[in-house]
Amino acid sequence: MVIRVFTQQDEVSVIALWGRCGLIRPWNDPASDIAQCLGSESATLFIASEGETVDGTVMVGYDGHRGWVYYLAVDSQKRHRGLGRALMKRAEAWVLEKGGRKIQAMIRSENVSVHDFYRRLSYEDGDVRLVQKWIRPYASPTQAPDETE
Repeated sequence: MVIRVFTQQDEVSVIALWGRCGLIRPWNDPASDIAQCLGSESATLFIASEGETVDGTVMVGYDGHRGWVYYLAVDSQKRHRGLGRALMKRAEAWVLEKGGRKIQAMIRSENVSVHDFYRRLSYEDGDVRLVQKWIRPYASPTQAPDETE
């Protein structure tokens, strides 16, 4: 297994993996997220692969204060073999290289298995609460153009 930086020829496989792992949301276009990541010096996307197969990913960014983890994904057939742990170790090393001292991830509250995964890696619940606001309304294909979430 090799962990390397994303290349453009990985895009279709990466997006398919994210779909299989349930990471894609209608309001986040994965191709746009990849393009934004690649266009920034403060973010990168790592791929875990064996040959031509993309088996795992982690997108990581650094905002000048802390690192942020996005799109951590491991193919269901490759889980429980240390691949997620290896991807996170690479993400943590990247944040340290950028000068960061802290790394964080946002996890959906219903995703219990991921909470347990991070706890096994010594991550702990933070003392902050996430608040959010849609400043550009999202319209799903089933919503009328004037409706917002």
